[in-house]
Amino acid sequence: MTQTALTLSPDADGIATAARLLATGALVSFPTETVYGLGADARRGEAVAAIYAAKGRPSFNPLIVHCADTRTARSYVQWSDLAERLARAFWPGPLTLVLPLGGDHGLSSLVTAGLDTVALRVPKHACAQDLLKAFGGPLAAPSANPSGRISATTAAHVMAGLGDRIAAVVDDGPCPVGLESTIVSLAGETPTLLRAGGLAPEEIEVVLGTPLAVQAGSEIIAPGQLASHYAPRARVRLNAQHALEGEVLLGFGPGACDLNLSPMGDLTEAAARLFDHLHRLDATGAPIAVRPIPNTGLGLAINDRLARAAAPRA
Repeated sequence: MTQTALTLSPDADGIATAARLLATGALVSFPTETVYGLGADARRGEAVAAIYAAKGRPSFNPLIVHCADTRTARSYVQWSDLAERLARAFWPGPLTLVLPLGGDHGLSSLVTAGLDTVALRVPKHACAQDLLKAFGGPLAAPSANPSGRISATTAAHVMAGLGDRIAAVVDDGPCPVGLESTIVSLAGETPTLLRAGGLAPEEIEVVLGTPLAVQAGSEIIAPGQLASHYAPRARVRLNAQHALEGEVLLGFGPGACDLNLSPMGDLTEAAARLFDHLHRLDATGAPIAVRPIPNTGLGLAINDRLARAAAPRA
């Protein structure tokens, strides 16, 4: 008989149940301000391995570790003045920092995929905060979707993709940001943008007082860097002005289309709608054409996700 995940409320009873399940090594999905995460105890190798198994995630793609506060995050890494500056400005929030592991960190090696760095985040979402505090430890939590598929921004998305592979999902409505976190590496000499996301790079550069470097090469050193990622089942064609015969059109700005990320051309609105609209268009079974989207601010992250969705499949 196929198991169906429990749907838990974000109240005290639901959070307590979710924390108890996590303590047994089970997988629990929960909302953050970015997307729904698929959580497991980051200190238990078996629990982390279950994330990879449930998602079908490549073993060389690291996971983000979610912590309740900066003090907890500091205990796992070699902290720095730059890390402190960014944490004070943007934690809790949609920023992930990659830092060198500290001694006796206690995290599973599967979290880092064998690297000597780890990606850390302190989420802002109240439900995520409540769960992390109730659980009392770090949670490895990639996006709660089968690997390479569209990220989940509602509990319904989680259930559709992983409902028979996890123990529970805490349903607290749609995620307000709707894009994964921005990832910045502080493991080298220069702060480096590894993944555009829910926090615009320009905001980070203001705090740093210097431009972010951009990663050179194709080495996988952080989550979300696979070439074909966040992919619908159907073919995706980018920078399309019009749909071809048989295609559905994902719009941006004014004009006729099947679904519109933002009729007013608002990148924040487009980011929040991106994955939900891709889910809905993918359900039609038709190839997806996408109108051009400005490559500035949150448009960098939107275009990054779309490029990975359109990449050739292995």
